[in-house]
Amino acid sequence: MEIHRLCIIGIGLIGGSVALAARAQGVCREVVAADRDAAALARAEALGVVDRGYLEVAEAAEGADAVVIAVPVGKMAAVFAALKPVWSPAAFYTDVGSTKASVVQAAEQVLGEVPANFVPAHPIAGRELSGVEAALPDLFAGKRVILTPLPHTDVRVLERVRAFWLELGAEVHDMSVSHHDHVLAATSHLPHVISYCLTHLLGRRDEKDEIFQYAAGGFKDFSRIAGSDPVMWADICLANRDEILPLLRRFEAELSAFDALLADGDRQAIHDYFAEARAARQRFLDRYSGET
Repeated sequence: MEIHRLCIIGIGLIGGSVALAARAQGVCREVVAADRDAAALARAEALGVVDRGYLEVAEAAEGADAVVIAVPVGKMAAVFAALKPVWSPAAFYTDVGSTKASVVQAAEQVLGEVPANFVPAHPIAGRELSGVEAALPDLFAGKRVILTPLPHTDVRVLERVRAFWLELGAEVHDMSVSHHDHVLAATSHLPHVISYCLTHLLGRRDEKDEIFQYAAGGFKDFSRIAGSDPVMWADICLANRDEILPLLRRFEAELSAFDALLADGDRQAIHDYFAEARAARQRFLDRYSGET
């Protein structure tokens, strides 16, 4: 695949990594970006991530034959509105949002329907760092990218988008929009919420107890994802709250069940609970240790 002009809308960690990966793999001749942050665009140009940056989405996207939307999901409607006057049937459009129903709804509200040449996508890749400075050319290497095509998606465009992510080194899978949001709520969104909540709790206590001074490696590992971009994760939680809220209730019930075991002082029951959880984790490692 050769793309003449690749347009990245939103030049942060993921958008910047798409640009760097496309350059590294020789996928495109030219990379341009749109972002409301002039300083971010200047950094992207200085770092060689993009050839040119634009403050206006339409100016960057006009004439592009591939457009990747890499903004927080709460900003998708505004991007679709900016793209509407220059939407090209000859180009393919995709995104990197962590929720898919909200992206589809935004497209329908702004454009009247989801265009046949737009393929919603979600790369399961990232870092706790943010900004174009954190972008990596191999961020997607060996990582899963989930495509959520709709019944009317143009099959030829779907295959172009699939080929694009494959050339960036990703492993590509297809899911329905609803299944994606259900699965990711459990495997990504809930863990982030829990990490943020625990870190928030201990952060308040640290003001008087100096808890973090004595934090071990386990806390550092567990709290790592609480270092993720709060703007992005606030949008994700609101966009997928119908899936996250029931999981939070189930997690509360799980905590209550363990609370009862601890209150009863039943060592064997506590041991069995931990052993069951450990075995579940080992099954995961045994099955997916060679995958991402």
